Amino acid sequence: MRRRVPLTLLLAPLLVTACTSDPAAPAAGPSAPTTTPSPTAPAVDYTAWQAGRSTPVADTIYPARGTGALDVLHYDLALDWAPATKTLAGTATLRIRPTKDAPSLVLDFMPYQVDGVTLDDATVTGTVAKEKLTVTAPVVADKPVTLVVKYHGTPKTTPMPSHRKDVEALGLTVTKEGGLWTMQEPFGAFTWYPANDQPSDEALYDIRVTVPAGWSAIASGTPAGQSGTTFTYRSADPVASYLTTLAVGKYQKLTAKGPRGIPLTFWYRKGADDKLLPYLKKSPQYLAWLEKKFGPYPFPSGGVVVVDSASGMETQQMITMGRKIENTKARRDRWGGDLLHEYAHQWFGDSVTPTTWTDLWLNEGWAQYAQDLYTKETLHLSDASLDRYLRDADAAMRKKLGPPGKPNPKNFAEGNVYLCPEAMLHEIHQQLGDKAFFALARAWVQDQRNTQQNRASFIAFVNKQTGRDFTKLINTWLDSKTTPKPIKAT
Repeated sequence: MRRRVPLTLLLAPLLVTACTSDPAAPAAGPSAPTTTPSPTAPAVDYTAWQAGRSTPVADTIYPARGTGALDVLHYDLALDWAPATKTLAGTATLRIRPTKDAPSLVLDFMPYQVDGVTLDDATVTGTVAKEKLTVTAPVVADKPVTLVVKYHGTPKTTPMPSHRKDVEALGLTVTKEGGLWTMQEPFGAFTWYPANDQPSDEALYDIRVTVPAGWSAIASGTPAGQSGTTFTYRSADPVASYLTTLAVGKYQKLTAKGPRGIPLTFWYRKGADDKLLPYLKKSPQYLAWLEKKFGPYPFPSGGVVVVDSASGMETQQMITMGRKIENTKARRDRWGGDLLHEYAHQWFGDSVTPTTWTDLWLNEGWAQYAQDLYTKETLHLSDASLDRYLRDADAAMRKKLGPPGKPNPKNFAEGNVYLCPEAMLHEIHQQLGDKAFFALARAWVQDQRNTQQNRASFIAFVNKQTGRDFTKLINTWLDSKTTPKPIKAT
């Protein structure tokens, strides 16, 4: 997870960092006046987007974001960025399955100027207020509709609910030279397209971005070609809105092959990012190590885009890594460790996604443990040093931030949701041994691929997979205000 934001950790004796990431927009206005939708709207075959079907639920940590009332199956985003005027023009086509009857559709959306809205080809009214787009037209449960929103304006960010040292505003950020980049965990996708901006509603994506000559556009998903200055990306695996990314700039492109020939693409700025290239080029090595531990990489392509951030984010298939690091080799080495952390999230957080932000630990604990195991192996550190480090760090984090299973909405993605669940996984690992533990890890991510999970489903899976009862151990580690004493599974 922000994975998405680097978190400085001490692993005896090495420092490691865990990751996880304005001008005002024109005033929003209504679209063209409402007309009554045709009772004989043309039939649309939605079966092509059924892989994007989810079971959305209201998020308990950030209930103002997203809704359980609709399930977006597919986003088609046609975007045009004009650096000179800092104007983003977009046409967003959403295939939506309402989950209940309602008099309107409500999505998260930054106040851009709305130029027109249609629902199943009928012109309807769409208004933006308080970062919500309300489309005034009745919908029926389980009867999919096609919503098209045309808009333009200057991107604007939204505050990040955290006290991390690397905290930045969330959403689409405009650079001094007129480029773009985004970090949006736990929310912020709504700063560049209308979205159901919460983790339980995953969808398929097609993203097309047109930029001026000499500029490049990078987005999450699999590269699907370039026509002139329009760059296209497609996600055939469902994606949570916080895992989408967009970057525009004067980038250099580097390609490589990962394990089993997986195509990898790296986007960097010549000069500014040259010293990071050795770490980008280690991506096949990182992925090979992760595949050995957790099974096949879950997507058809991968890559990294380097942006003007101090953070890192496991955006799906195209990791977003900040270039703002101290210019020392030690800091760059930690940047490489963070990159492995973000790659680990492709399994833990991207392919298997938490249902709500209450279970952020389910992402960060696994990714941080993967990072620290890699560090331990490559530096030949002892099991005892890792054990001491985790118990000491766990105690400090619980005292400062509380238990990981009950996160404070004001402290998003802070140290307790990384280190405390990592210590829990370490104890499970010690009780099971290497063979059974990594069999459990591989089964979890491979069997639950492209699903949303929570604490209860994780406990049930662990108990079934191991034939032992880890319920008390897991619940105690997630809920205790102090570091638990060792708990033997029965």
